[in-house]
Amino acid sequence: MQRTPGARPPHIRPFGPVGRRLAAALAVPVLLFTAACGSDGSDDSQGSSDTATEVTGKVGEKPKVSVPEDAEAPDKAAVRTVTEGKGDKMAKGDFVRMDVFAQMTADDQELINTWKTEEDASAKEGAHTQLVIQLGEEQQMVPASVLNALVGERTGGRLLVEGTAKAIIGERLNPQAGIEESAGMVWVVDPVSAAKTDAKAEVSGEQADTGEGMPEVKPVKQKAAAITIPEGEKAPKELKQQVLIEGDGPEVKAGEGLIAQYTGVKWEDGEKFDSSWDHGGAIAFQIGTGSVVQGWDQGLVGKKVGDRVLLVIPPDLAYGNNPQSELAKNTLVFVVDIVGKV
Repeated sequence: MQRTPGARPPHIRPFGPVGRRLAAALAVPVLLFTAACGSDGSDDSQGSSDTATEVTGKVGEKPKVSVPEDAEAPDKAAVRTVTEGKGDKMAKGDFVRMDVFAQMTADDQELINTWKTEEDASAKEGAHTQLVIQLGEEQQMVPASVLNALVGERTGGRLLVEGTAKAIIGERLNPQAGIEESAGMVWVVDPVSAAKTDAKAEVSGEQADTGEGMPEVKPVKQKAAAITIPEGEKAPKELKQQVLIEGDGPEVKAGEGLIAQYTGVKWEDGEKFDSSWDHGGAIAFQIGTGSVVQGWDQGLVGKKVGDRVLLVIPPDLAYGNNPQSELAKNTLVFVVDIVGKV
């Protein structure tokens, strides 16, 4: 469940003012996770980068980017493999967890820097906020031209993508963002891990009865689960959770990307407000780093791939601190199938 107001989980934080400027440049709202498929209108044609741009630093650490003052930004997105990866080869449709750094070349102003979140409290546990993105899916924080450069490459490496704002962002460049089409941009991407998951995947096994005072859950194959709120029961004031089906996969750790199916309803009226099944199936999001609401971080870290988890989340662990959200006063009930991790 996303931290910002809205219905769909999950949503990565916009990384402060620079992230908000990036969202403005991409002409995409920051508030909602975009589930639509297809091209974002950018020019997918790419070339090899032979510019004098230098990228130094170790993979996995914030890069240092140096662009000569007289360098002209390529008019097509130009790609260079800075460091060859040795992990899985990435393909369209894969979920990829990645670190991303981008800046304007004229003034070195950062557009996005996931490494900045290492200063968060979550970094004490060895994890910081990263992006988890499905290659080939339209989304809001990284342009398609940059994501397309990952296809065919291996995780564990580092890629450089550079060009004009028009070349990188394409038709989605917002003229009101104050970024000229000819302005140069440099993007550095460190793909950490990748995973393939069937969009229609769901967990299997004998489901346990829900505990006393907990909502009843009736799974519906490849559709949103039917969740019934117990009549006459008051909403709990603390997080409640129950593993309904116990999986035998690996444990999900803080900082990893969790791939899931989910259905969510409001305790107050039992109405469904969202489900992954209504948006094409499995989604992925980083867990345990504050990227999603506390109820998801607290309830899903430590669970296993193959688990079906029932969560009852009070407002203070959901949208209670976001008064603009239509769900701010609601206790939220989720059934989550953990179908993979990345």
